[in-house]
Amino acid sequence: MFSWLKREKATEEVVENVLGELKKIYKTKLLPLEEHYQFHDFHSPKLEDPDFDAKPMILLVGQYSTGKTTFIRYLLERDFPGIRIGPEPTTDRFIAVMYDEKEGIIPGNALVVDPKKQFRPLSKYGNAFLNRFQCSSVPSPVLNAISIIDTPGILSGEKQRVDRGYDFTGVLEWFAERVDRIILLFDAHKLDISDEFRRSIEALRGHDDKIRIVLNKADMIDHQQLMRVYGALMWSLGKVLQTPEVARVYIGSFWDQPLRFDVNRRLFEDEEQDLFRDLQSLPKNAALRKLNDLIKRARLAKVHAYIIAELRKDMPSMFGKDSKKKELIKNIGTVYDRLQKEHQISPGDFPDIKKMQEVLANQDFSKFHSLRPALLETVDRMLATDIARLMNLIPQEEQTLVSEPLVKGGAFDGVEDVISPFGYRKGEGIDAGFGEVDWICNRDRPRTDQIFETLNPVDGKISGAAAKSELIKSKLPNSVLSKIWKLSDYDSDGFLDMEEFALAMHLINVKMDGNELPNSLPDHLIPPSKRY
Repeated sequence: MFSWLKREKATEEVVENVLGELKKIYKTKLLPLEEHYQFHDFHSPKLEDPDFDAKPMILLVGQYSTGKTTFIRYLLERDFPGIRIGPEPTTDRFIAVMYDEKEGIIPGNALVVDPKKQFRPLSKYGNAFLNRFQCSSVPSPVLNAISIIDTPGILSGEKQRVDRGYDFTGVLEWFAERVDRIILLFDAHKLDISDEFRRSIEALRGHDDKIRIVLNKADMIDHQQLMRVYGALMWSLGKVLQTPEVARVYIGSFWDQPLRFDVNRRLFEDEEQDLFRDLQSLPKNAALRKLNDLIKRARLAKVHAYIIAELRKDMPSMFGKDSKKKELIKNIGTVYDRLQKEHQISPGDFPDIKKMQEVLANQDFSKFHSLRPALLETVDRMLATDIARLMNLIPQEEQTLVSEPLVKGGAFDGVEDVISPFGYRKGEGIDAGFGEVDWICNRDRPRTDQIFETLNPVDGKISGAAAKSELIKSKLPNSVLSKIWKLSDYDSDGFLDMEEFALAMHLINVKMDGNELPNSLPDHLIPPSKRY
């Protein structure tokens, strides 16, 4: 009894052990390499304990009026402090929506000095950003397991010319590195990708595995228009993301108002279920994601060390330092090529050339250190031994131990709704007839009984061969028909009586309508004469 509680506790202990080990490994083995070669000045600030301890985060990005804030409200099924919704740009700030017993707003300047929060490094973006950053605390059960980051609506047209006063794409990059999911929202009416939106999407590169696309407000257009819009979106994303495979696109209408065109209601329900299940998986996979991010960080830190050491080696000891520095920055691509051949480094592991040149221009090359093999060997051992050991602490079975979803409350309760008639696919497919007095297969009995009589039953039953001659008319694969036979032959005597044949024909219709078949027959489908 209560075994799922024990399994949940076991999983939490595994996660805590992994995160504790990750902190230790980072501080003792990777951090010395980062500090020696000024990694934090070039790429990413030093990781603190809150970076490891933080709940999974979801980052919402999109042009203004694509429904980002409404999407959060839909998930929580309630408002949050500071919420503003409208057709014009209403969210003009970054809002971290997080759990707290007391509802309220924490301004950005206070947020970045809180040692328990993971936002301290954001202070480097200055007051212009901090005045546009806040935490909205909400006692929502959804936020017990995840945190959500709402971002300012990305501008288009003439509005793009207004300077935000801070490094907007830099802030996006900082969040992208730390969040577990990045949801790009598009409005089915506004597929044009503005210059600022393009730059924002480019800032997310390198985190393709975290990106999910949501085509929102899809109920506002009919089926034919939706197909055109979907095709146009895929074409636009292919150009901007520049990846062989475009990220998963979820189509829906994430708000609590009536659908304008409900012809795609089933599609929207299916897509919502898929998206919510993906978000529900985040707490279980949090440790694995942080482990993966640390591996990526270690690879980048190694390459960075090679680059800095190579630049230090090429600098003159006395005269002509400034001219040599300019030459090295201009030809940094050549340095990359040389290191790639010398150390067999993948081209994809090198940092962006343009960004590297911009940071190098403000650095004193004379303070760069030469190569220290011992530091690199420590990181290599960390990747080969310590990381492999931690991977063994998070086997696949541990990730699926918890039988109850960790993200609960709000709209997520609908994913597991098996009580109300409005739960996902309730009364449809294999669930049709549940709770009804009459056996659902009786509705089609006049037709199926007539077919049964033409199959020459003996003692009220037909053989497998006789049943096969009728069932194959459905053109379903043999593997599916075999499953239908096993489910229908309830008494496992190798024959079908009139009720079992009616059941087989019903299961064929269920499958033909695009529904999945169960592994065992639900109680409400058991033939009445065989219910004991």
